[in-house]
Amino acid sequence: MYGGFLIRRQKYLRRIKNPPYFEAMTKDDCYQVGHITKTHGINGEVVFFLDVDDAKEYADIDSVLVEVKGQLTPYFIESIAIVKGSRAIVAFEDVDTIEQAERFIGCGLWLPLANLEAIEDETRFYFHEIIGFRVVDAQKGPLGIVKAVYTMATQDLIAMDYEGNEVLIPINSDIVPSINRAEKQLNVVLPDGLLEIYTSDAASEKPEVDGDEEAEDEETDED
Repeated sequence: MYGGFLIRRQKYLRRIKNPPYFEAMTKDDCYQVGHITKTHGINGEVVFFLDVDDAKEYADIDSVLVEVKGQLTPYFIESIAIVKGSRAIVAFEDVDTIEQAERFIGCGLWLPLANLEAIEDETRFYFHEIIGFRVVDAQKGPLGIVKAVYTMATQDLIAMDYEGNEVLIPINSDIVPSINRAEKQLNVVLPDGLLEIYTSDAASEKPEVDGDEEAEDEETDED
């Protein structure tokens, strides 16, 4: 996206025909590729929504970590068919009935970070890797910390914590030209007025107490 400048965290999946058993893996070791939306048919199949640039790149994975009650549990894939863009119909091994499949609805899908190819180019990055990076503007200097990245159909956004406010920074090569991995720093050139949109004086939003009401309160207290 953006002329090859940015890539989603999932784009460079290293193809591993027989990945290792995902024993005792946590979310810190993994990245999320999507979630399960519903069941399909009566034989235990489910539908994946793959939040990736190209779902076809995942057409040959043979296992995935499913987030069940906050825990990542490995499941081997018996078959997978990519349909309708970002969706796939999937059959897990040893899941043979709709009753078994229903418990997966809404569960997140994860893969190990080790599956991702390293990026050395400082003008490109995986979205997940910049969480916690310090945002430094070319004019204003250090601003805040990256708290999240929102992937949206029209515009991906970086959420920065700035003076107690969430500031949303559009992701493109003009506004986010580079990162410094060694310093955990995200270099930005913010448009004029962007910070001011999110940092208007909070005091001005508080309702003012009318002088007449104050006087009435004082009279009531004296009585």
